[in-house]
Amino acid sequence: MTPKELGFFMPPEWAKHDGTWLSWPHNLDSWPGKFEPVPDVFIELIRFLSPHEEVHINVAGAEMEQDIRRRVQEGGIVRDAVANIFYHHFPTNDAWCRDHGPNFVLRKMPNGQVERAIIDWGYNAWGGKYPPFDLDDKIPAQVAELMGVQRFVPGMILEGGSIDTNGKGTLLTTTSCLLNPNRNPELSQAEIEHNLKEYLGMTKILWLEDGIVGDDTDGHIDDISRFVNPTTIVTAVEENPDDENYEPLQKNLELLKTFTDQDGNPFNIVEIPMPPKIEFEDERLPASYANFYIANNVVLVPTYRHANDYKVVEILQPLFPDRRVQAVDCTDLVLGLGAIHCVTHESPSLDALSEL
Repeated sequence: MTPKELGFFMPPEWAKHDGTWLSWPHNLDSWPGKFEPVPDVFIELIRFLSPHEEVHINVAGAEMEQDIRRRVQEGGIVRDAVANIFYHHFPTNDAWCRDHGPNFVLRKMPNGQVERAIIDWGYNAWGGKYPPFDLDDKIPAQVAELMGVQRFVPGMILEGGSIDTNGKGTLLTTTSCLLNPNRNPELSQAEIEHNLKEYLGMTKILWLEDGIVGDDTDGHIDDISRFVNPTTIVTAVEENPDDENYEPLQKNLELLKTFTDQDGNPFNIVEIPMPPKIEFEDERLPASYANFYIANNVVLVPTYRHANDYKVVEILQPLFPDRRVQAVDCTDLVLGLGAIHCVTHESPSLDALSEL
């Protein structure tokens, strides 16, 4: 039986977390010549997350663990929060835990208890762009064994950053990524939809088109449009008509206005601006404010040292009345072609279903 037939489904990111999973950055090739400040950004993420939920970090071994512990101590993270940080000797090829980390699903049993499972999608570093990726691909299985939970293996390539759900059965994704022949060339769009529904408990799949310029993932949804509650989608819009992101983001905005949820109701669409064009060695970077992460009591939003940083926080804060919207400078992190959502992966609490 499929996870859906067994009653499992993927909760939304805002459902209560037990914790957040990170894979510690170490691949110098991901930030060529600019790696030094990146661990400090991760310490900032841990600083804001650890008071509210557990933080689980995949590390290569004891030496890396001790280095992180030193950084945590020097970073002044309070003792109670330090107790929420856990280290797992699960080596990785890179730091993008959103895409190679465990995809959790939940179900309520007949006796009222809630059960957790992991969907272990295949991972090939965004279409084989950055080998090797064998260690990253092992992470979901290692986490499932650690937690003692059931693991389902769909046999399909899928990254966590390519999907977003409203917690009510609707999933948002892009054709540019999921239908790219470098992922699952043997599967049709209908077959991919079927797998998303059967393994994540979805009833409706919504397809946007292209992603932003510079996104080497072929158009992940978490740089474009995000659910912030079951009826509201935040979407990035480029205000400058001469910018190369203007047209694709306008097309996606028009598509969003035509979409309806699992019950046939239109969504509330909230527009957020894009940051300015950011380049490194003449290459445009995929800087986007949509790459935020919704955690317990806090929403971490990437910022880029621009006036639009303040605008985005002002737009997002009313959408999260029970959480503080916290800006985190990701000017250095995005040099690796990703930001906050790309390096985090939520572990939903067994209590999460009571909120939905």
